[in-house]
Parts: sequence; structure tokens; C-alpha cells
Amino acid sequence: MTAPVRFGLVGFGAWGNCHADAIRQTENAEITAIAAESEDSCQAAREAYETAAVTNDYLELVRRDDVDVVDIVVPSFLHRDVAVAALEAGKHVLLEKPMALTLADCDAINAAASANDRILAVGHELRLSSMWRKVKELIDDGFIGTPQYCLVELSRRPYRPGADSWRFDIERVGNWILEEPIHFFDLARWYLDTAGTPQTIYARANSRQAGHPELQDNFSAIMTLDSGAYAVVTQTLSAFEHHQTAKVTGTRGAIWASWSGAKDRTLHPDFKLRVFNDENEEVLDLTPERITGEVFELRDQIALMAQAVNGDKPVHATGIDGRWSVAMCVAAQQSVDSGQPQSIPTDKAI
Repeated sequence: MTAPVRFGLVGFGAWGNCHADAIRQTENAEITAIAAESEDSCQAAREAYETAAVTNDYLELVRRDDVDVVDIVVPSFLHRDVAVAALEAGKHVLLEKPMALTLADCDAINAAASANDRILAVGHELRLSSMWRKVKELIDDGFIGTPQYCLVELSRRPYRPGADSWRFDIERVGNWILEEPIHFFDLARWYLDTAGTPQTIYARANSRQAGHPELQDNFSAIMTLDSGAYAVVTQTLSAFEHHQTAKVTGTRGAIWASWSGAKDRTLHPDFKLRVFNDENEEVLDLTPERITGEVFELRDQIALMAQAVNGDKPVHATGIDGRWSVAMCVAAQQSVDSGQPQSIPTDKAI
């Protein structure tokens, strides 16, 4: 029997707790160490995971011999420092999105993974969803012909502030496009990958918060590929509950997927997948039986990371995928700020 993959978790906030629980529930994984900034979080970790070593120094964690994978769930502005330290210590890394706040930081993380021959996975867990992944499978099977258009839309309640309100501090969050729309840019690029390469983005955004125009609650963007196919990514944080839709149309059909819950981490969402193509000339309900939602996808992500470390499967989203997502978000924010379309910054790393 293969020995369990040993995870060290950096970050023990609300989502860090979800990561810890997912590790605990994964058959071939165990949590051996936890690093958290505050003493309250450290104490909570000691009580919840009695066999794990707990510290407030992530550098101590990444140097431990009983850690194979460092799972990084800290505010975005810390991603580069923690990821590079873990990779240079010889650990594999599972890094929450966004990969980093800048392309230079993404490049530094990818360089550290390459130099140390370590696995790097980025937390675009929607790719593992029983429903959002099914959309991709239908596209790849040719169900809608050549994809030409993709819409990913989210309507939800406002963001949580995060520890020490970091998510509402533009210097620490980078921009709000990097928070949730980054998932949707990743899906759009993934769904349209057979149609071409993303080239330009035109975006608009505004804020409902007086005195904080930089915290943009409403955001919409059009991303154009070199083939002429395009995607629309749009979000509002001025709504209620959590409602996401993806629509993809092609030369021979269309796909429509939707997900709704009282909040993003609900365990009992309403979801549906309907499809149409020219051959059957009828709308088919292909809603998966397995529940979809970010809590379930996180568990799949942990399990896949353990399998990747054991050499069984590739990761779902690589450091190159993570860099692409940041590049699209950077271009989108530049477009919002300038009022003009922007080229998506790329280089030989992509």
C-alpha cells in the first residue's frame, strides 16, 4: 500500500479550514503540519488536528522532513514568498488562486518549481467539477462543433473581508478581478482552447462603495481570441446568494450550465446542465448526478494532488495555467483603468 502523502498547510482561516478538512477526508493524504499567523488560529489548529505540528512560522513548516506537499491558503500578496520558499525547500506545492498578484511573481514561482523539479498545482478547482468539467468534455467530444462563444457569469453577495480585512485593501489584494473572475477567465480559456489563443481584453467596472472606486463590485469583460472566437466574463457583488452560469455555443450546438446556492460553499446547491446540437435537434438534460460545488471540488483537488505526487496523474491546473489566468486579469484591470482594449501580456514562459 502506498504511504499517505503528507501535507503541510500554510493558512488556517475559513478556507484554510476547508483545505484541512479536505486533506483529512482524502484516503491517501494526511495533514502533518499547520502554520498560521495568529495565536488564536494556531490554538484552533492544535485542537482540531492533535497529531499535526503547529507553528506560526511557515519557514519552519517548509523545512520539515515530514511534509511532502505545502498547501498554501494565505492572502494573495503572500503567495510568491511562501510558494518560492516551499519549492526551494524541495516541497511540492498546491497554491490557491490567484497564483500571484503580478506576472513577475508568477514567473518567480514557476522558475522555482522548474529549478527544484517539484510539482506545482494552482487552485483552479472548477476544472474538477462534475458539471463544469462535463462542459469541457462535451466541447472536446465535438458535441457543439467548433466553439465560438463563451459566457461565464456570476451574481453573488459581497465578498467577505478576510483576515485583517486584507481583501478590502487594494495593496494586498491586487484587484478584485484576481479574486473570483480569475476562475471564470480560466474556464473561458479552457473551454475555448481548441478555438485559439486569447489576445485582447476590453473591460468595464464600477464600485457601489463611496470613496473606494478601486473596489469594483461590478465587472464585465470581452476577451477575444486570435481565431475571432470570444468570451464574456461578468460579475456583480451587489446581489444576493451565489448564482453562476456558463454558456458555450459552437458551429453545431450549445451548452448551458447553471449553479445556485445560498452561499458559495453550500453543500446543497441547485444545478443543471442542458445541451443541444444539430443532430438530435432536441434539448437534452445532462445534469450530473454527483453534487457540484467548491467544497466538493476542493476534496477532488487534494486527492488529485496526492495522486500527482505518487506519479499516478497530472495536476488539473499547472503553473503555466495559473500564469495565464493572472495575465488575463492584469489585462482586464489595465483595460478598466484606461478605458481601452488591452493586449494580454505573454512571453516565452507561456
